[in-house]
Amino acid sequence: MKLWFQSLIRPIDQNNAPVATLEATPFGALLRKLLDTCASPGTEIHIQGLAKSSGMGVHYRFLEYNDTREVIENAIRAEKEGYDAYLVGNISDAGLREAREMVNIPVLGACESTLHFACLMGATFGLITISEKWTPRLLENVRCYGLESRLVGCEALDTSPLELKKAVHDRSLRESVIEDIKAASKRLLKRGAEVVVPAGGDVVVFLVEEGLFEVERAPIVVSHAALVKMAEAAVRMRALTGVFTSKHLQYAAPTGDFLKRVRDYYGPDVYPGAK
Repeated sequence: MKLWFQSLIRPIDQNNAPVATLEATPFGALLRKLLDTCASPGTEIHIQGLAKSSGMGVHYRFLEYNDTREVIENAIRAEKEGYDAYLVGNISDAGLREAREMVNIPVLGACESTLHFACLMGATFGLITISEKWTPRLLENVRCYGLESRLVGCEALDTSPLELKKAVHDRSLRESVIEDIKAASKRLLKRGAEVVVPAGGDVVVFLVEEGLFEVERAPIVVSHAALVKMAEAAVRMRALTGVFTSKHLQYAAPTGDFLKRVRDYYGPDVYPGAK
């Protein structure tokens, strides 16, 4: 089984110089270690960073807008290159619905997969966001997935995307972030959460490195693990039945003469397999 994990980070070093792959960066090395731990025997995971946009994060709509096109284009590339599923490895799920409409292989998002896992693990969940700015965007996802009744609330960390990048290299700063996560988790538990969902890739890899998966007997969901396991299940379901993503309404592709007009304008690679 081959999975394509699409990160929304541009591979750069500490001096903002480009590097060959995301795995060549300190965060990418931690991400590779985590994904290899999550994968079942026989599952191969390709990690892809962004190359055409800034990869500065999706806290701001303009930045998300620019990242999303590459997410969609790489979904087409993943299907063309024989991958069995495409994983949007950012808690924003940026480009998830567009990619799901575009290709025929299963497309899974970190946020959707993690929230549904959380609902299997407990009756309620709470979100830890990496900033106040990030909170409304994640609440949009919760509403989109119809899970508002299961959410008890959000707690924002006292940090920022830039500070989290620094924490990859600075052990003392990372320890401060982890203590902040523990405190935020306990506040969510007091509000009635049974499961804690950390919303941010840097935060997740820090917790895994620390071996912190539970607070006061409440699970802390590892979003990357939830995403990989959902993807493996989706691939196996498709192999068993021949179908996975519904193409009936929301994710239906253009057909007939309209599809021809779309391809005349955007190129022959769009909506592969559509007729």
